[in-house]
Amino acid sequence: MMSEAVDVEVLIVGAGPVGLTLAIDLAWRGIDVTVVETRAPAEPPEPKCNHVAARTMEIFRRLGLAEKVRNSGLPADYPHDISYRTTFTGPELTRIPIPCRRDRFSRKDGPDCNWPTPEPPHRINQIFLEPILFEHAVADRHIRIVNHTSVEDVRIGDAFTEVTLRDLQTGSAKSIRCRYLIGCDGARSVVRKAIGAEFVGDAVVQRVQSTYIRAPDLLRRQHHAPAWGTGAINPRRSGMVYAIDGCELWLVHNYMKPGEGDFDSVDRDACLRTILGVDADFRYEVISREDWYGRRLIASQFRDRGAFIAGDAAHIWVPYAGYGMNAGIADATNLSWMLAAHLNGWAPASILDAYEAERWPITSQVSRFAMSHAEAEIRRRGAVPDAIEDASAEGERVRQETGRLTYEINVQQYACEGLNFGSYYDRSPIIAYDGGEPPTYTMNSYTPSTVPGCRTPHLWCADGASLYDAMGPEFTLLRFDPAADAMPLVRAAGERKLPLRVVDVAAPPAIAREGALVLSRPDQHVAWRGHCAPADPLVLIDRIRGA
Repeated sequence: MMSEAVDVEVLIVGAGPVGLTLAIDLAWRGIDVTVVETRAPAEPPEPKCNHVAARTMEIFRRLGLAEKVRNSGLPADYPHDISYRTTFTGPELTRIPIPCRRDRFSRKDGPDCNWPTPEPPHRINQIFLEPILFEHAVADRHIRIVNHTSVEDVRIGDAFTEVTLRDLQTGSAKSIRCRYLIGCDGARSVVRKAIGAEFVGDAVVQRVQSTYIRAPDLLRRQHHAPAWGTGAINPRRSGMVYAIDGCELWLVHNYMKPGEGDFDSVDRDACLRTILGVDADFRYEVISREDWYGRRLIASQFRDRGAFIAGDAAHIWVPYAGYGMNAGIADATNLSWMLAAHLNGWAPASILDAYEAERWPITSQVSRFAMSHAEAEIRRRGAVPDAIEDASAEGERVRQETGRLTYEINVQQYACEGLNFGSYYDRSPIIAYDGGEPPTYTMNSYTPSTVPGCRTPHLWCADGASLYDAMGPEFTLLRFDPAADAMPLVRAAGERKLPLRVVDVAAPPAIAREGALVLSRPDQHVAWRGHCAPADPLVLIDRIRGA
């Protein structure tokens, strides 16, 4: 009866990386999805996010996208290093080594190597990433993308949500009903306003005058090896220059100083030339202005009945460690498996209560890392010694000390293993907690654990394959001891129609001691662990499926 009352089961507002990943993941689980987007089909996005986190790459691997994403972006041999200099063309203060994509799986030295995953992070700008996702989505029979269309009104009800769609080419409007609505529509989200949520937090942490330029001559002007990101540190200006295509496209961030007013109150050209360290004869083309505010804002709620928000619609913060888009994709895949579980018939609607219960605390948890790093970096920018560019012994001493401090602060965000793998769900109604304390983690370090709520530790199987490739698309029961009896849980899952795969795997002693059986969710977080099946396995199965 519900299906007959709606025009579409799932309507996603916004076809950016978050909305597209949500649609692809739902379609992979057999759910039909409609996506509404204001832009034209395959219209280039703004050059925003430059970094795909390891957790996101793990998601893309499961969806069959990782190889195509990794083979896109910068040239294969272009270094992904971070170089800090007095200016882009000036002396180098320090360098954070990061493998180019050609060497990503072979290089073992450096702070960004040896990640405990089959898919380490990848540096690629959104202008290359989003078309890959879009192409994949339009080819999927479960996904329908409606371009040149805006959502103007949202009326949320108990049984369905009614939205008004306007065709931006003809101006015509129509109302449709959807069973579930997800707003992946950015900071000005129409859906967030409709659910009655408000942003709370720090409205302005910093202001960045950002310029997307074409400068074919810039690459040869530097006096050091190329880098994906190049920081400029001098008393006049601090900024970052990101290589977009490894040839002629660059994104230049000018970190504005306190008291400088709005973005147009400083000379954009003069600031850009100061950061680059080039004179008046240097020619470049401004492609677009990408000015932005660094914020820490979290929506007061992520849901109202059948309407949800994800990504920038739900949270915004200073984009250190590239965690804005990546946190949004984590939202999307968290919601996706729960929504699909319900629509596919093996979980009640109450499972959806876990989305906000899990994602709101974790958003607050990880955003504070970015905030603390931003504050440390802002303090560093405000204390650049005047002698840093001097050709003297004092100048050399200052450059070495500034380089050391800059490395210590920034290696954490560019080699952020802890931020990728250490976060955990500690307040979920669909996780069976056992009193175990999740290991503490920092931005760049973490300890693998099977404590319920933690990311399921990645292991390499005896045949050299990734454990994640062996796990099922839904629930997987990992058996670290072949003598452990898995059948009570298998039978209980079958009785409740919950999809479950059993995988036998050898685990390191530290992991195996935590439990012979580990139940991993569809999003690769631990739902339960034990040395043997519980006394009443149906109670456990009902809990993890939200009943």
